[in-house]
Amino acid sequence: MESGPEKVRVSIGSAIVLGLVRGVVSAEPTTIYLLTYREGRCSANCAFCPQARESTARTDMLSRVIWPDFKLEDVLSCIKRAFGDGRIKRVCIQALNYPGVHRNVAYLASRIRSTADVPISVSCQPLNREDMTELYMVGVERVSIALDAATEDIFSRVKGELVGGPYRWSTHINALRIAVEVFGRGNVTTHLIVGLGESEEDLVATIQRCMDLGVFPALFAFTPIPGTKMADKSRPPIDYYRRAQLAHYLITRGIKRYEDMEFKGGRLVGFGLQRESLERIIMSGEPFLTSGCPGCNRPYYNEDPRGPIYNYPRKPTPNELMEIMRQIGIPALKQ
Repeated sequence: MESGPEKVRVSIGSAIVLGLVRGVVSAEPTTIYLLTYREGRCSANCAFCPQARESTARTDMLSRVIWPDFKLEDVLSCIKRAFGDGRIKRVCIQALNYPGVHRNVAYLASRIRSTADVPISVSCQPLNREDMTELYMVGVERVSIALDAATEDIFSRVKGELVGGPYRWSTHINALRIAVEVFGRGNVTTHLIVGLGESEEDLVATIQRCMDLGVFPALFAFTPIPGTKMADKSRPPIDYYRRAQLAHYLITRGIKRYEDMEFKGGRLVGFGLQRESLERIIMSGEPFLTSGCPGCNRPYYNEDPRGPIYNYPRKPTPNELMEIMRQIGIPALKQ
């Protein structure tokens, strides 16, 4: 493997867990989140992202999280210790888009693999089959290619041609198919950002489509970041997000399909389950935990710890579960 970057960005929560900085976190990340380091911004122009080419946000931000940079050697030694101590379950490398980024990601993955036998995920732009195969060969276990948008029209408006971005819906879908062929069904992830203008039915249909492709869709709540094109857009209503999480859980666990659910004016009004079964699933708290790769809890990535909490990094409390039941609107749902 040729030489590569000797610095890497680390999410602030991950940096605290690794002991790279002093601090206290109310919920420790169980995955170490890294971000490729470069001077300057991403060449993409996603309307919601502080790393976008035309963004005026801080260059050390992704979503609402700060990502300070560190020497790679220091990060590697800390990962080895934390994984050996059982404090972390995975490392996730997030990739900006710039020429040669796949080589930098492969270099980072190979260095991590030579240091510790920790599972490695990569979240990146669409790559060709050869580049994906290289990632697989250097020890990457899972790859994620983010659709972000639930429909092709919204994709075009928030990260495609209508914002001067390099991405196209068809290219992303094709890259996900290739990724499944390289990494295997169930070892490929995509991201869906709830609250970009889609209907609840659009979102649930896309969750089902992803699962049928062999791709696991992780849910994120849209987060307005100052300096981005979408800085003035509101977060998704919490009741919508709760229904989305519940539908996501039922579909990704193979309990129900999109076709079993009922929609009215684009709003999800029935999950295709009897109320007793639905309430039992809700009160387990599992649908409302962070979704993503195994071992990913992504604490407070798109919410303030003071609330409202969209993705729980730990099991919700009994009081939180009762509030979630109210948010979903169980009394109004059809049986």
